[in-house]
Amino acid sequence: MSNELEISLYVLVLAVPLGLELVRRVSPLLHTPLMSLTNAISAISVVGAILIAGAGDSPQLSRVLGCVAVVSSTINIVSGFLITDRMLKMFRKKEPAKSAQASEKRA
Repeated sequence: MSNELEISLYVLVLAVPLGLELVRRVSPLLHTPLMSLTNAISAISVVGAILIAGAGDSPQLSRVLGCVAVVSSTINIVSGFLITDRMLKMFRKKEPAKSAQASEKRA
């Protein structure tokens, strides 16, 4: 059991700096596609975390970390969609002032 834990910690210690360095070097033009990709990865993480958190025969620590992973991944997915939507709104054409005022009067 301790061998599996050591390997998992080793992978985590190597993956965190590598992931941070990769994200730092991404061009600003690629942030929206990257956010979409991370949303997909987070969705996979949510499914895996739900399976781990819901397993009755798993250790207590695994279930607690599974719940933390569900919450963290869900927050990441929702914020990713909000950020992507905000970035896409920046590229939409704005309506002329007259048509915007006319639509407000009709409502």
